[in-house]
Formats: sequence, C-alpha cells, structure tokens
Amino acid sequence: MCTLAIYFQLFRDYPVVIAANRDEYLARPATSPEILAEKPRVIGGKDLKAGGTWLGINEYSLVAGLLNRHNQGAPDPARRSRGLLCLEALRYRTAGEALDYVRRQNGSAYNPFNLLLVSRGEALVAYNQSGLIATARLEPGLHLLTNLDVDDFECPKISRAYDRFAALARDPEFAANPLQERARLRELLADHATQLDSRSAAPNAICLHLDGYGTRSSSMIFFGAGGQVASYLFAPGPPCVTEYAPAAIPTA
Repeated sequence: MCTLAIYFQLFRDYPVVIAANRDEYLARPATSPEILAEKPRVIGGKDLKAGGTWLGINEYSLVAGLLNRHNQGAPDPARRSRGLLCLEALRYRTAGEALDYVRRQNGSAYNPFNLLLVSRGEALVAYNQSGLIATARLEPGLHLLTNLDVDDFECPKISRAYDRFAALARDPEFAANPLQERARLRELLADHATQLDSRSAAPNAICLHLDGYGTRSSSMIFFGAGGQVASYLFAPGPPCVTEYAPAAIPTA
C-alpha cells in the first residue's frame, strides 16, 4: 500500500507540501524521475513494465499521484495500465482540466485506483471503484491517501498516522519553512511502527519491508508562494536508509 500525505493551503510560503512513499514489488523495474513527455514537459518516475508513472509533475506545476486501490482479489492483468492514465492526466494545465479528462474514461478498463491531482489552488481526487469513477475536492488542511478513501478514519491506524502528520503541521518551525525542516517529514515517511490499515493481513507500516515487496522510493514536493513547484526531492529507496536528492523540475 502506498502512502501519500498532502498539506494543502496550510503554510503561507508553501501552499502545497506532498510527501509520498511508493510501495511495490522489488523486482518490478522502474526509474528515478526523468523526462516522460515533452509537450508539455513532464518529469516523474517511470514504470518500465507498463510505461506509466506513479507520480509526476508537468511544466504547469500540475502534480499527479497514483495509488492502487484496495480490491477483493488480484488485479486483472488484461486491463489498461493505471500509470498510463496518470501520465495522460499530466497533459493538462490544471487539476480541474485533468480531472475532467479522467472522468471521461471508462472505469471498467482499469483496475481500482486513487488519483490525486494538484495544481495552484486546487487539489482533487479521482476514485475508481467497481468500474465507477467518483471524485472529491480537498479542502484546505492535511489529508492522507492510501488504498481507500482519502482520510479514512474508520481505520484506527490511519487516525494515528494522521495525528502524527497533524502534530508536525502545528509546530511553528515546520510551519514557517517545511522545506528547511524536511528532515522531520522524512522521519514520518521512514516510520516502521504506524500500521496504516488494520484490515490488511500483512504488515503495512508507512515504510514497509516485506519479502519481495516494500517501499521502493519516496518523494517530497513543495510548492512555493507563487503556486509553482519550488522543490522536488526523491529518494530511490526506502526513506529509512536512503537520502533524498533534488530531482529536476519541468519548465516550459
């Protein structure tokens, strides 16, 4: 289960802060952020098996982040890659335009997913469940997204994780400059104790280590006061043992 936290319009100088871990089979090939498209320019990690992305940014500072959604049974390998849809959403200028495109898709063509779309002043989520695509608009605040609905407080483990991210947001030093204080955000992404979904039979910590499966990479994205992406940091491994380095930010 991947984990994505977003602080939306909470901090004056950093109106969007995204912190995300990607959990995947260790043998599935993927790249660190690279150029995925030119018109518009898109940068993100590339899934070398299906060709899409799980997290990308385009030259208009639109961010798209994909999480597989919980489903009974195994995913259908005959369905279209969800990562390709995430990449296609990054053709647009705004989250609203991208969401309109996603809404027009046939949900039955894809396995279940959650797709976060964020641009200046707008944060939206598209859910694909049982072949139907539903949407939600995020209000200013902290939100957590995993393989269920955003801020799924029916799960006590999500509630605990939310409280830890919320406590960090209330800290004056972090709120004044999340980018400078990013090491404290990394501590939360590197946590092995917080179980995010008690309904899962397998261990499901934020930073996950299982046999053949676990946290493959981690990203932190910071929008500046002007509403554009100011910093994109990427760790090509689990954040508990892997340092983050700046990734390229696409420009026109």
